[in-house]
Amino acid sequence: MNAFRRTVRGLLPAALLLAIGGTAAANTLNQNVSWTVDRSGTSTKYRVVAYGDSIYAGYNGSTTNAARYAAPTVEAEYLAALWNADIESVRRAKSGAIASDVYQNKIVAERSYMQASNTRVVTFEMCGNDGLQARSSFKGQSGTCNYGVLNTALNNCKVNVAAAMDYINANASPNVRLKIIANLYYPGYNADNVQSSCRDASTGATVNMRTTFLPVIAKMNYWMCEYARQKGFKCADSFAQYMAADYDSNGDGLIDSDAIRYVAGESEAAYVNKITTTYRSTLRDANTKFATASTSYDYIQSDDVHPTYSGTTMRAGLFGGSSGTGAARYTSFSGGKSPIWNRFGHERMGWALSTYNPPSP
Repeated sequence: MNAFRRTVRGLLPAALLLAIGGTAAANTLNQNVSWTVDRSGTSTKYRVVAYGDSIYAGYNGSTTNAARYAAPTVEAEYLAALWNADIESVRRAKSGAIASDVYQNKIVAERSYMQASNTRVVTFEMCGNDGLQARSSFKGQSGTCNYGVLNTALNNCKVNVAAAMDYINANASPNVRLKIIANLYYPGYNADNVQSSCRDASTGATVNMRTTFLPVIAKMNYWMCEYARQKGFKCADSFAQYMAADYDSNGDGLIDSDAIRYVAGESEAAYVNKITTTYRSTLRDANTKFATASTSYDYIQSDDVHPTYSGTTMRAGLFGGSSGTGAARYTSFSGGKSPIWNRFGHERMGWALSTYNPPSP
């Protein structure tokens, strides 16, 4: 899941545990769907392929269905208008999957979807469940704190993100025009503002969970975007989209969400310092995403984990995936934004993906 997150029902969402059971490695749920945005007046169809975990799946607490308009399908709607074409959004996702699982069992094992000649966009997200497992482990510690579990999650994320990009570069259709990763947001940001049960070896004191976890998610996000820069991908900065206001709250002349974005070419140290120190005071829990000083929207569902979404659901889960076709909700976008672009978590992520769309297929 694309979130270094607070879990309210254990290591994975309770629905997954009830549905799958067994060993920890098996606590995942395939949630694959395909939805074609049907543009009137054209029969030309291109494809967006999205690989990931419960975020791209559109997980909503159910083992049998998921959001129809998760971020990749929102992106498809923008493309349909831009290219005046039908756009098929293929989501190959596995709720609960760690980065290596997404890489091996989705991107590699299901490479045929991105190899289709009509594929024009390939996108993926991963690493949130690596962070989740590490954080769950850290929260359960007593005695002396072991920070190694956090470093392991970070390293596993870096290895698999780089491998995924290399594999997509080598295997995607030569007709692909855009390759893009979405990085991690941080649900549970407020809930993590508590002290640990373990104690730091140097100080003998407990540590603040949020202060401990924030540099780790910052490093994960940095390397997602930096590898993207190095390997010909784009990076949709979900952390910036979710975790700061869309106005200048501190009077420094910068929109908060713009100020915390990854900047191509900056060092890891500079990016981490920006997130954890320079603009730390502007970070906000995504349950209250401020569009203006007086208007806010909830980007996180009631589980305090997954993005909110607009519209209906479709079958995805225990009884297999589904596919369908329907007219676009919006046929044009004033200023490149739908009327609800900033009101739901999935709408915001889909818009962020769309900002890199090439002008023609």
